[in-house]
Amino acid sequence: MSRVHIVVHPPSSSGGRRVTAGAENLGVAYGVVDVIEFLRRAGVTSEDMQLEDPHLIDWRGGGPAVWSRPGES
Repeated sequence: MSRVHIVVHPPSSSGGRRVTAGAENLGVAYGVVDVIEFLRRAGVTSEDMQLEDPHLIDWRGGGPAVWSRPGES
């Protein structure tokens, strides 16, 4: 499989994190399950789906456990 450059952007003030693959907007994730679905749709196989792999996903503004901005609940 060719690697797709996935970016999970920082949490927004309205909730969720935008997910992109290259220039394509995959949608807004509200949790890890959403990110996994976007990866699947982008062609990432379950064998290659390592959420902590920095070669697969560029987590900006916090890793897979961060779903709100600092100071927000």
